[in-house]
Order: sequence, then C-alpha cells, then structure tokens
Amino acid sequence: MKYFYKLLDFYIESSLHVAFAVYALIRITFLKLNLAYDEPVAYFGFYGTIVGYNFIKYDELVRVRRVALSKRFKAIIGLSFICFWITLYYFWQLETITKLLGIGALFLTVLYTIPFIPNKSNMRNWSGIKIFLVAVAWVAVTVWLPVINAHYPIDILVVLKSLQRFILVFVLMLIFEIVDLQFDDLYLKTIPQQLGEKKTKFLAYILLVVFILLDLLKPEFTLKVFLINLVFSIILGLFTYYASKKRNKYYTSFWVESLPVFWLVLLLIS
Repeated sequence: MKYFYKLLDFYIESSLHVAFAVYALIRITFLKLNLAYDEPVAYFGFYGTIVGYNFIKYDELVRVRRVALSKRFKAIIGLSFICFWITLYYFWQLETITKLLGIGALFLTVLYTIPFIPNKSNMRNWSGIKIFLVAVAWVAVTVWLPVINAHYPIDILVVLKSLQRFILVFVLMLIFEIVDLQFDDLYLKTIPQQLGEKKTKFLAYILLVVFILLDLLKPEFTLKVFLINLVFSIILGLFTYYASKKRNKYYTSFWVESLPVFWLVLLLIS
C-alpha cells in the first residue's frame, strides 16, 4: 500500500489527474455539440493542463523559495518538460484563431503566477478572484477551444453550455475551498471564508439547480441527456454535502476531480 500511495501521490501532484478531467470535459463538448473528435484540441488541452498547472503549483517553490528538489519533484519537472514539447506540437496543428485563444490562456497562467506589477502579489493571491479565474479558464479550454477550432457557430447552445460549464467548475471549486478552509490564509477571502460552510453549500445547491434548468432551454433538448445531467448533478450535490475541512486531500484532489471523467463515462454508455 505504501508504494500504491506514492504512485497515487505522483499521479495527482504531477497534474495528470486534473488533465484527464479537462480532457473529459473537452470530449463532452464534442459529444454534446456533435463535433468530430479533434485530436489536436483534445491533446493540447490535456498536455497543456499538465504544463500550466505544474507551472502554477511549483514555479514559486523553485523560483522564489528555492526548495530542494526531491526525486518526485525532479520527476514532475521532467514530465512537465516533455509535456511542454508535446503541447507545442499540438499547438501548431490548431487553427490560427484557436492559437490566439491558446496564447491568451498561456498569458492568464503566467499572470496568475508571476506578478507583473512590482511589489504586488500575483493574481492567485488577489482576494476572492481565484475561483472566477479558474472557472473562466476551464470554460475557455473545454468549450471555446473545441468550438472555435471546429468553426462551429456561436449560437444559443454554445452560450448555454458555457454557462453550464462555468457553474460546474465553480461548484467544484467551492468544494475545494470548503475542504481547504483549514489551510487557506484569511487574506484570500474565499467564498467559504466569507459566507461560512453552510451558506457556501447552499449556494452550490442553487447553482446546481440552475445547471439543470439550463438544460430545459436548449434547442435540442433530449430527456436522456437531461436525466444523465440530473444524476450527475445529484452526485455532485452529495460531494458538496459531505465536503468539510476535516476531509483528507484525496477527497478533492482525486474523487472530486474524477467527476468530469465519470460524467463522460455516463454519456458514452448512454
């Protein structure tokens, strides 16, 4: 079991798990908009997530704090280096307009990590902004990237799916923030810090109701997809209900981040 947990920790800490979540959401966009599978978009999202997330998580440790590099840390850096070149390979296969969106996502990642204004903190430490920033970034990568690269028209369906995806990521982040209450500094002013745990959960439940209701507004409404989304929302609601600062790291970093993959599986087997 010791070696299993070491392998699991590497899998999570290297951002492979969150990359599969992003990949799953991109695949869901293909399915829901009836788009042909686009390998460059899917793999750009997957490998780019590994590079971006690892840069966000570990840049300050290496660049500022000069933390000693353990074997696991070196392996993560090595993996990130390989994924960077794979990301670049798929980047050049994207449409020109999609490349611009990818560059925008890169700029957001750098801005999130490195302060551009001297003696000011980076965007990650701006009070209350983190959750919105992450949600917008995930919508851009998992909805707009596939849509724009396929030259799909920006219609009401895309707008509704963008809103649903924003709500989904926002609720996922609320669960993270509830569990991280024991670790987050007060100056971050996260939503659970400002509203409290119970009110934050209530907010998540309201958002999940909106998530489901948006399905009813779609031009191509189907009962089967609606029921799948309903089941998924109930499961997400249960994870919200049982979230607390007493939960261990695997509750969010593994189980909660597995939910987009579970959603994809539900859609595929249907």
